[in-house]
Amino acid sequence: MSVAFRRESDEEHLEPKFELPIPSAPNLVTAAGKRLIEERIATLEAAIAAADAPAVDALRRDLRYWQTRRTTAVPTAAPADGSAGFGTRVTIRLAGKTRTIAIVGDDEADPPADRLAYGAPLAHALIGAEPDDVLAFNGRDAAIEVLAVEAIDPRED
Repeated sequence: MSVAFRRESDEEHLEPKFELPIPSAPNLVTAAGKRLIEERIATLEAAIAAADAPAVDALRRDLRYWQTRRTTAVPTAAPADGSAGFGTRVTIRLAGKTRTIAIVGDDEADPPADRLAYGAPLAHALIGAEPDDVLAFNGRDAAIEVLAVEAIDPRED
């Protein structure tokens, strides 16, 4: 039989397992983001201790990601001047609808819950804004009206 038709092992035909991509931007975190990282690490460590061999590699990969995020975390407070920025909750009117957007770190982001990473286009448009500002967005002038800006309370978030 030709060597071309012989399989050395089942492992050689599996898709390669890559590390989880780490965002290139600084790892800014709110107080809640720091807690989230610690919770994920604790959960993964417990899962690794209880897991069987096939699942351990994927869990260890995830653990490496979160340990790196813990190491690179930069706790960041909201701007002191009361403007919109990282760690703030901004109430806006966009397309006739009122929304409250929290500007948070990459790992805390949850767009369906209006928690946007600080690098997201809408969050980026809001940074530096103050109440009563009218901002351009998505190619439209006066697309966003800023109604209120408040710092995210580290105890509630």
